[in-house]
Amino acid sequence: MLLDYQCFPIGIRSAKRMVPNHFNPMNSLNDHCIKVCNSLLRGEISAVEAYGQAIEKYPGTPAAEEFRRIRAEHSKSANRLSADVREMGGEPDSDSGAWGVFAVSVQGTANLFGEDSAISALQKGEELGRKDYQDAMMDDEVMPECKNMISKELLPRVLDHIVILENLGQTV
Repeated sequence: MLLDYQCFPIGIRSAKRMVPNHFNPMNSLNDHCIKVCNSLLRGEISAVEAYGQAIEKYPGTPAAEEFRRIRAEHSKSANRLSADVREMGGEPDSDSGAWGVFAVSVQGTANLFGEDSAISALQKGEELGRKDYQDAMMDDEVMPECKNMISKELLPRVLDHIVILENLGQTV
């Protein structure tokens, strides 16, 4: 008898314990969701790196204080995604990958041209993060639990960051 996991009001962890992995019909959903969450995780790690560069370039400025707060929130999001990947039985990515190298390079170049340019580069990164989260929410193969985490926790942070950076950009 196959169990219909859609009928059970339980989380990912509980569903995984119910049926051994090789019999688990959620494997393909888990695999896809792990892939999506790892992609989002790489974006969060990249953001932490980019904000770290901006903080170093503009120490003691009001913008640096906001950058620190935003970096801490990206770190919190990265930790949340890592835990989620582990809970689904995957191995979380530990670095930002090729996208991170590119993002940090762009941020480093923007830092050379001044605070306004750095803020603009960070805004573009946040907009990309917003798009990535929205794409994950529209993906039919992403599990409802992951979509809930994105809509309730992760996406609101990014939307807040966009507003903060827009306000900072107006004061520079």
